[in-house]
Amino acid sequence: MQHGTRLSMHTLASVPASVARPSYDIEGTRIGIVHLGAGAFHRAHQAVYMDDLLAQHPDWAICGVSLHSRDVRDALGPQDGLYTLALLGEQSRLRVVGSIRELLWAREESAAVLARLAQPGVRLVTLTVTEKGYCLAGDGLDLAHPDIVHDLAMPDAPHSAIGYVAAGLYQRWRQGIAPYTVLSCDNLAANGHRLRRAVLQFAELRDTAFAAWIEARVAFPCSMVDSITPATDDALRERVRHELGCDDAWPIQREEYTQWVVEDRFCNDRPPLEQAGVTLSQDIAGYDRAKLRLLNGAHSTLAYLGSLMDIDSVGDAMRNEALSGFVALLMRERIATAIALPEGLGASTYIDAVLHRFRNPSIRHRLSQIAWDGSQKLPVRLLSTIGEALAQGKDVEALCLPIAAWMHFVRRQALRGVALVDPMNDVLSALGRACTGEAAKDVSAFLVLAAIFAPLSADERFVASLTHAYASLGDASPGQVSRVLLAASAAIRGA
Repeated sequence: MQHGTRLSMHTLASVPASVARPSYDIEGTRIGIVHLGAGAFHRAHQAVYMDDLLAQHPDWAICGVSLHSRDVRDALGPQDGLYTLALLGEQSRLRVVGSIRELLWAREESAAVLARLAQPGVRLVTLTVTEKGYCLAGDGLDLAHPDIVHDLAMPDAPHSAIGYVAAGLYQRWRQGIAPYTVLSCDNLAANGHRLRRAVLQFAELRDTAFAAWIEARVAFPCSMVDSITPATDDALRERVRHELGCDDAWPIQREEYTQWVVEDRFCNDRPPLEQAGVTLSQDIAGYDRAKLRLLNGAHSTLAYLGSLMDIDSVGDAMRNEALSGFVALLMRERIATAIALPEGLGASTYIDAVLHRFRNPSIRHRLSQIAWDGSQKLPVRLLSTIGEALAQGKDVEALCLPIAAWMHFVRRQALRGVALVDPMNDVLSALGRACTGEAAKDVSAFLVLAAIFAPLSADERFVASLTHAYASLGDASPGQVSRVLLAASAAIRGA
């Protein structure tokens, strides 16, 4: 193919055999899913699962809807919805994905979106619109949000994801068509429950009988998703052009590892997700907990201890024996043993997979980015595990090391005059500048921050362990941190 030729149904047959391509008749598929928020993560994650199913189950192709930007439609429309996925690993590989059969921009094609939502063949609506796309305030809908105000006034010409979900269901209710299942795929705790409350609240304001129908008939399963999806860059575009022999306006990339856990609660048929590797479970909270405590907790541990050691990325951190050895032991012997894991999730296998992901040479995840928003992340990633370990009468000395490292990190950044990427930057920077290096005094100053440390700050065992961990890090130099980690690992092994 000549340079400038675009990937499309016409050029697909000319793509080299080294690039995987759909194994099914793309034009013979039928749309059964409408996805709101057809961005990179959806195209790297859920759309790939469906691509794996369509050869045997052709009724589950996707209509991708962009709510705010026309970019995906304009990029992939001329390509007949086809795009390239780069799977990043030791031996990275490319595949062409064909599961998205229609692309719509809601702001310009609202009528087409609503018509698609009303079609009986659509039995599943999925969403990746980020947390802000749900227009929430606390546990309910933000009735002052401009999009919600608009949608309540003009429910048949919606702007928001909530408005579109409700408008499609309203048409089906009025026409006597079975409802679709509504499945959130965003990283939002209890995502299905929160989405259900928002839609019900919206529907109640439109028609109480309609809301009662949703409450009785519509399913909103919870889910958990996981896969690192770096942004598309020029290097990826050039690689795709070279290997495919044609241009792809918007290829995407992700790590090879992917996880999708879905609550098995659907109201109108469902694709056989388990055949594509999806885990069906009634304990989504358990999987969320495992991800937050084991994966994200380990990420934060690497971020703060690694930053003190002048290490740049996760991959670099995993090549440091003192740090990688400590993190692996912390996960296996201190985190996994303190938390309740969901049935069917083997701690050892999951931890092995996480550590393998951390070592992926094709992804450079900077520790400075993971260190953002520590005041918000530490309570759920590490302090919650410490609280459970204390309730079980377990030693928390090792678990306190990353918390102490964060305190030293805050102090170091403040003394260097570097602002923290954190909503509590002003408070933390002032606190960091006031630190003296005296462990008892510095730790006490941090523990006053109730939004982070309550109720643990009242536990004498926690205060003593955290103070000892902070003191042990001394000047928090790379050499001292390394010595502390080696000693901590030896203590865990000898316990």
